[in-house]
Amino acid sequence: MFDPSNPTFNKAQHIKYWLRCLKTHLPTQYTSNDSQRTTLAFFILSALDLLGVLHERTTESERAAYVDWIYRCQHPDGGFRGFTGTDVGEARNAENSCWDPANVAATYFSLAALTVLGDGLQRVRKRECLKWIKALQLADGSFGEGLGESGKVEGGRDVRFCYCAAAVRWMLRLGTNDEELDVADIDAEALVGFITSSQVQGENLSLERRADGGQTHEGGIGKAPFHEAHAGCTYCGIATLSLLGRLPRNRGKETSTNTGRTEISSEFLEMTTRWLVYRQTSLIQEEDFPVHVDAFPSPILNQRTPSHHTLTAESKIDLEPIFHVQGASLDGIGNPLIPPVVQQSPPPPPKAPEDELQFAGFNGRCNKVCDTCYSFWVGGNLAILQKVHLFNFTANRQYLLSKSQHLIGGFGKLPGDVPDILHSYLGLAALAAMREADLRSIDPTLCMSVNAREGLESVAVAAAIENEKMKK
Repeated sequence: MFDPSNPTFNKAQHIKYWLRCLKTHLPTQYTSNDSQRTTLAFFILSALDLLGVLHERTTESERAAYVDWIYRCQHPDGGFRGFTGTDVGEARNAENSCWDPANVAATYFSLAALTVLGDGLQRVRKRECLKWIKALQLADGSFGEGLGESGKVEGGRDVRFCYCAAAVRWMLRLGTNDEELDVADIDAEALVGFITSSQVQGENLSLERRADGGQTHEGGIGKAPFHEAHAGCTYCGIATLSLLGRLPRNRGKETSTNTGRTEISSEFLEMTTRWLVYRQTSLIQEEDFPVHVDAFPSPILNQRTPSHHTLTAESKIDLEPIFHVQGASLDGIGNPLIPPVVQQSPPPPPKAPEDELQFAGFNGRCNKVCDTCYSFWVGGNLAILQKVHLFNFTANRQYLLSKSQHLIGGFGKLPGDVPDILHSYLGLAALAAMREADLRSIDPTLCMSVNAREGLESVAVAAAIENEKMKK
């Protein structure tokens, strides 16, 4: 009988789910993702790797075929396509080449999938790819998605592309130096500046924001300047800094010998950590939010009527401001006609009953319900920062295994949802980051198993030793 107080990880069902994804046709709902097949391939292959069965449940010839298919997605000018559908082969010319672009996300997922398969990236056109990555960087330090007509950078000012570019750079420059590749490096300092340039100053939270900054006044990182903080974007920002070797505990991860490095401030990390920890919530469904009754709208701020008041002109003065802040208390707030930003801070929220904390996942933004993927975007982020001890492991595990784990295997986005590839993978990754016994250890920065990363590192070390021998 299922015991909600002690849920179990159903490894056998998860293996069946991922093998179905690998070896049978995906449901029709995935048709719109046809141009992102390399992304789906990474999630499927890496999931089986985290489960420790990739080599047991696939043959050597099958894995070789997967590798060959990924290399078919490699673009002649550098990078990878998302699928083979745009490859026109010998018919490619200057007029139609714009319809067959490489993109930075597909390049990351292709290299990551090859790494999971143990390929070693020997057939990757490294020089072309690194030149292409360099060409994608914009003046503000961010990266575009791809190159369009006449080499114009398409997309950009998005921290997700920054992460993909940094990960590609890390994998391709591993075990090499700038002289060997003879390819100019990206502007790492500009990239760091894009992520870290916003600062919070003073107790009144006055915000000094430069046009090229990603961190918000909340402490998290947004998709781009002046965007709301988002857990997925915060993961991309922190993981990028990790890949650049700019976090205090991973100074050696940098793959280049840049000087004049920008170091990350303790304030930046403390704010980010605090914002991440506050993403854990017991609000699982929309109906868990309290219902607010809005009345007498003010040009300054909305107001609400306390439950014990009658809506009369005389009682209007007693109205309290709405604070759509999760768990915030209205007690002790001053004049409701004064904007809350200049009032005293509200008192700490009341302690939640223990039974409400039995299931506590993570949301991606303030005032949102739990979502399976954020258990990794937040949990993996805290693992990179080596701060996983700050959140409630047990409550998050209970949420994942009792609420979003599906009986056929995989994980749904929300409780009751059918499993999908993205959330199923990130559910596994979240549990791996919490060191689930039936899963391999995960490298939270690269979002793949430690085994896969170490395999790539061993190939790079062997290649570096061979190069040194040839020089002698």
